[in-house]
Amino acid sequence: MYTTSTAFLEALGEAGVRYAFANLGSDHPGLIEAYAAARAEGTAHRFPELIICPHESVAMSAAQGYAQVTGQPQAVIVHVDCGTQNVGGMLHNAAKARVPVLLFAGASPATQDGELPGSRNEFIHWIQDVHDQRGIVRGYTKYDNEIRTGHNVKTLVRRALQIATSAPAGPVYLVGAREVMEQPLEPAPAAPAGFAATAPTALAADVVHRIAGALAGARDPLVVTSYLGQRPDAVPELVRLCELLAVPVLESMPMYVNFPADHPLHVGYQWNTRAQNPVLAEADVVLVLGSDVPWIPTSNRPARDARIFVVDVDPLKEQMPLWHVPAEVFAQADPGTAVRQLADRVAGLPVDADAVAARRERAAAEHRRLAAELAERERPGEVITPEYLVACVREAVDADTLVLSEAITNFQVVNEHLRRTVPGSLLSSGGGSLGWYAGAAIGAKLAAPDRLVVSLVGDGTYLFGVPSSAYWVANRYQAPSLTVVIDNQGWKAPKMSTLGVHPHGVAAANDDFNVSFAPGADLPGIAAAAGGVVGQTVTDPAELPIALKAAVDLVRAGRGVVLAVRVPGV
Repeated sequence: MYTTSTAFLEALGEAGVRYAFANLGSDHPGLIEAYAAARAEGTAHRFPELIICPHESVAMSAAQGYAQVTGQPQAVIVHVDCGTQNVGGMLHNAAKARVPVLLFAGASPATQDGELPGSRNEFIHWIQDVHDQRGIVRGYTKYDNEIRTGHNVKTLVRRALQIATSAPAGPVYLVGAREVMEQPLEPAPAAPAGFAATAPTALAADVVHRIAGALAGARDPLVVTSYLGQRPDAVPELVRLCELLAVPVLESMPMYVNFPADHPLHVGYQWNTRAQNPVLAEADVVLVLGSDVPWIPTSNRPARDARIFVVDVDPLKEQMPLWHVPAEVFAQADPGTAVRQLADRVAGLPVDADAVAARRERAAAEHRRLAAELAERERPGEVITPEYLVACVREAVDADTLVLSEAITNFQVVNEHLRRTVPGSLLSSGGGSLGWYAGAAIGAKLAAPDRLVVSLVGDGTYLFGVPSSAYWVANRYQAPSLTVVIDNQGWKAPKMSTLGVHPHGVAAANDDFNVSFAPGADLPGIAAAAGGVVGQTVTDPAELPIALKAAVDLVRAGRGVVLAVRVPGV
């Protein structure tokens, strides 16, 4: 029987959705029957492949990881209000990272006396009937709607995906009551054409002229970026712009490779820095090019007389109630398109060649100074430090390896010591809800099956990822990866936050922060039990390079590995 559920799954397939990451429930008999019928008929290829996820957060982060690698939105199917709430933290990440995902949830049946197929027949249907299920996610989605009839379900799906993929991209949410999803239909044709995402926006000509002129006439210009590299093809254009004028690049809370780390104009990274960045302080013109938090003004900001220009797909951060950068221009444009426009314009402007050469040498000198300082921190000692650990990972992987970073208090360490150079070879969640790595590694591996996928995470993050679910999924769907746990036996982030506000308080004086994980758990053992991965804990600095090489070899051979590496405790 052809139903709304059949048409819904067909619509996803027709739109190019490759996977539906699902946690099924009592609201999904129509979908389950549609998949079973398609498999029996040999026509399941017209639907997205179903990836069963025992926990919803793994499903959502897997869809995000796939979309981050490919740019193509995937579907997530969850169970009424409860499943919707279980994706909450990962939905936050997809929203903040501006990643397209279509989230679908059933709804409790709308009838209770057998009036329609799918009417209520389980006690849970009354308990899970809530006043505003769509309201649960409305603060994190670009669009939400209810499927009320199967006759236009394909149009709703295509519209939702069009909104999800149009800049600024983000998640969308559809719900459908069980009776509607069971509605018999005549086989539905594909949705009509005309649902393409909006074209990338460009800078107005006068804005291009103004920003390019400011950069060309600056004494010490600077580019600050966080997610320009979401589009890997934008990175060479930023390199071209910066090389024309010898403009240094500072990456602030980066989610991607935005600029090659080994380039002489790369002058470092900043996260929760407690001190003023000297390059930022000296800049007289600052171009903020795709960044939500270009600096933290309580401790680190440009000079008061610096000219600041903001170019962003979302320049006013309308979803952030408190946000301000004192810029003279806020321009809404696709950063990749904008940087290409600026490079083309700058190439035709007269410049002071001597000033450019001097600036190039100053930036290169700062780059060399930072590199020497970082190399010194990587030296092995009696214990494994995060810096030494990340340096060992750098030596164990290649330039094409896809690295997922969710190391929290070691975010900056990972960026500084991995020194990634290939656009698209580093991803972060983009948000603040921990555990993204676990599902994202699955999605990334499904999107790029020939690439090595490596996650660098803290021990707290590792547990937030629901490893008992994630590694089962990875094993079942042959998506092996290497997870390196930077294990400091506790939550360092709350301790650092407390010290930032109460540096001389009672908690600091008594070292009483309630963040220890003692007695420690067998972190790799969780994954080994759930998904058959190889698990190991490393404490000896001399053993680490050997263990990493063996782990990489195992993953390349098709086996998942979790390596917990003990670093000094919190």
